[in-house]
Amino acid sequence: MTVIETSMVLALVLIVLVIGGMRVAFATALIGFIGIFSIFAFDKGMGWERGFIISVKIAGQVPHSKMSTHVLSLIPTFILIGYLAYYAGLTTALFEAAKRWVGWLPGGLGVATVFATAGFAAVSGASVATSAVFARIAIPEMLKLGYDKRFAAGVVAAGGTLASLIPPSAILVIYAIIVEASVGKLLLAGFLPGAVSALIYAGLIIFLAKWRKDLGPPVKGFTWGDRFASVPGALPIFLVVGIIIYCIYFGWGTPTEAGALGAFIVLVLALFKGMRWQQLKPALMESAKLTVMIFTMIWGVLIYVRYLGFADLPGTFATWISGLEQTPIITLLMILGAYVVLGMFMDAIGMLILTLPVTFPAVMALNGGPDVLAANSALGMSGSECAIWFGIIVVKMAELCLITPPIGLNCFVVAGVRDDISVQDVFRGASPFFIADVVTVGVLITFPGIVLWLPRLIAG
Repeated sequence: MTVIETSMVLALVLIVLVIGGMRVAFATALIGFIGIFSIFAFDKGMGWERGFIISVKIAGQVPHSKMSTHVLSLIPTFILIGYLAYYAGLTTALFEAAKRWVGWLPGGLGVATVFATAGFAAVSGASVATSAVFARIAIPEMLKLGYDKRFAAGVVAAGGTLASLIPPSAILVIYAIIVEASVGKLLLAGFLPGAVSALIYAGLIIFLAKWRKDLGPPVKGFTWGDRFASVPGALPIFLVVGIIIYCIYFGWGTPTEAGALGAFIVLVLALFKGMRWQQLKPALMESAKLTVMIFTMIWGVLIYVRYLGFADLPGTFATWISGLEQTPIITLLMILGAYVVLGMFMDAIGMLILTLPVTFPAVMALNGGPDVLAANSALGMSGSECAIWFGIIVVKMAELCLITPPIGLNCFVVAGVRDDISVQDVFRGASPFFIADVVTVGVLITFPGIVLWLPRLIAG
């Protein structure tokens, strides 16, 4: 077999292993190692022993060289911010403020939950953590008011996905590392799409609550004095968000330094609010566990990515995609449709780091290449802008797999926190938000300026 044929077979085996339950990190590392070995031992004619030695060296050197980069330190600091905010009680104050300000709307507590998760997402880089936090805070409040339990659970599961898009987002950092894009510009690019997604979620909740009166009654009785009294408790969250944006936008610090400063400020606020070792220890442990999981996935995929580079599969796929006799938008929609299918069987981070080495060069080829100018590109963007725009689109697609069966991780987390709500209930409650996500993706494709406005301000 040729190198391309071998790589296609190994890619199929990899998909089977992942669907069969093998962890993405170990499956990609194994297939990548086998692929590198086959290239050097057989295609380059170096023999079994020499090919094995080279494969072992590459498998050890590549992850270390990439994992030791400065930019990866963003991930643990962003995750730590979210857990510190939760264990310090800042999220409860944020939800209370949202409830008092928008609770009067139809489905008001659901709308408040979405806006509160969006606010928490702005200091947390983990969707799973966001869903777990608000399953404890928001669902009991909604059930007390007579909300349908499926609807309440679906709102929390869907709202948690906003942490994938709204910076600081760990998954955006991973995307930037894989495609070698600007981390700072990507983080800024996620703000407006995240806000648009939250507004579309809120609109859907209001529509459903008006359509079915028993689904989510409004919350009444709060005066303007009550609303303004809730603002000081939510200010620390917005303070941290403002500092992170200010540091990145005005160049006062790198994204890594902004994340570290944000974590320090939240820690000081938490200690000021009375956090003790009993609360600090689980925040540190949960941050460490999630960081190790993400880092393990990255180093496993990096071995596979190096194999794909030797096999030139991304270049071959990009050439084939760009040669199709159809408009670039149609081809792009086909690629996004493949993400919908993959999202049913894989978690968000694993799906992205597994597919981006192939799909990203293809999308760049659709646009005309990485060095193309906006005036000459098929999608109307320069090469660097296309990388940022596609990053936001594909991360939004990854959010779908967090609420779609059978793998939807956010749904399992919500069900795990709530003993009285089954996984099936959460999936049913979250199903309308799939339509909302499709609408959001359509808006971002139709109006790319929503994604590129803030990054263009930096460039200007």
